Amino acid sequence: MSGKWHLGLTPEHSPYARGFDRSLAHLPACSNHYAYEPQLKSDDETPTFLEASYIALHMEDDKYVKQLPEGWYSSDGYGDKMVDYLKDWHEREGEERPFFAYLPFTAPHWPLQAPREYIDHYRGVYDDGPEALRQKRLQRLKELGMVREDVEAHPVVDDEIKPWDEYTPEEKKLSCTAMEVFAGMVECIDTNVGKVVDYLASIDELDNTFVCFMSDNGAEGAAYEAYPLVQSGVMPHLQKYYDNSLENLGNGNSFIWYGPRWAQAATAPSRLYKAYTTEGGVRVPFLARFPTSVTVADHARNGGITDQFATVMDLAPSILDMAGVSHPAPSYKGREIVPMRGRSFYPWVRGDSPRIHDQDFIQGWETCGRAALRFGDWKIVYIPKPKGPERWQLYNLAADPGEIHDLAEAEPERLKKLLKLWDQYVIETGVIPLNPDLGDFIEATEAQMPENAWMEYDYWKKGARDEPEKFMRKPPRFQRVVKQF
Repeated sequence: MSGKWHLGLTPEHSPYARGFDRSLAHLPACSNHYAYEPQLKSDDETPTFLEASYIALHMEDDKYVKQLPEGWYSSDGYGDKMVDYLKDWHEREGEERPFFAYLPFTAPHWPLQAPREYIDHYRGVYDDGPEALRQKRLQRLKELGMVREDVEAHPVVDDEIKPWDEYTPEEKKLSCTAMEVFAGMVECIDTNVGKVVDYLASIDELDNTFVCFMSDNGAEGAAYEAYPLVQSGVMPHLQKYYDNSLENLGNGNSFIWYGPRWAQAATAPSRLYKAYTTEGGVRVPFLARFPTSVTVADHARNGGITDQFATVMDLAPSILDMAGVSHPAPSYKGREIVPMRGRSFYPWVRGDSPRIHDQDFIQGWETCGRAALRFGDWKIVYIPKPKGPERWQLYNLAADPGEIHDLAEAEPERLKKLLKLWDQYVIETGVIPLNPDLGDFIEATEAQMPENAWMEYDYWKKGARDEPEKFMRKPPRFQRVVKQF
């Protein structure tokens, strides 16, 4: 495994402790892609917003990495390390033992940063602005048959920032350059995926390997500059310690994001973006290359496109199915394990099933006080204000993939049915109920502490780089964040 972990900061929660033979794990949610860490003045502290994403904290196997290599850039580092691990596997075990490899990049998460040679490929490409890009991409999706010709795209939601036509030429240039940097980050990911694929081909293992690539969520569209917490603490901090001049954007000592308009150019025709339970937040691309040893029907061969519904939970059962291995539930090596919620998509791939999931399959989502549940082609969505009406909405995704026409009033019985399924999903999965005012969020979250609390890392203290575990703590984090809001 090489890349983002985000499932714990301590050795007992590392990928090495969870079954990976080799791992270079980026432990926090995100960090500077060049591992740039400004030296804070003695009277300064990192704003809460940045605490979990400030330092490029890594573990290799069961040891913290005290110093990343000179010239480090995240995507290159993870790609190179994965090739090293595969070389080691090939030399030690080769054909005697199969491998599972996981390569989760931190890019293109903010801060938007990329090597200059990649950014330069996109100079001027986005100068017409985000709406022009949105329309161009939407038209291309139609030409490729990935959306219907008559699809109705959800309107752009960008109420927290001023209209594009009110931007000064300088502001537009900064915004378009941020998009150029983002594109450079994506191309660098592509290059590093290519390194791994090329290596597998060089040892004659590519055709014996199932390869898949996907995103973890919709495009990041938050306008952080509009948040009071960011305006009061983060922006002054960035101005003090970073250089966000036009010429410097994309370098390690810059710190930018690209906002809701560019994000919705990526998620069109869907509604909204990351952190929302609308289609723009949860519908992502998935690409797969199958080994020659498995049967693949024409509809799933090279270049095949489908809008079949599937979830990340389907990956494990699909891989086991293709390998001819049964999941061991209800017990494994003397301990109780739960059955998988996902379903193998291999029967659909080989042409034995018309759908991956039956129409009675239930899938729920919840995050940050937002929720959704899908049942067949129907979906209920709960989005608090200001991005939503703060009530459950009902959509037919087959007819309305943009989630534009709320059918809650027109079909009250169907809404009731899906709400009952939501209650069932909450019980089955242990969803913590959230309210938009964060009141119940605090109570419910603190009920989980200290057992499941997120760790904070006081990286700026003397000795923290050498012995990180001594500078981690479980604070009343959420209380402090809410007070700052």
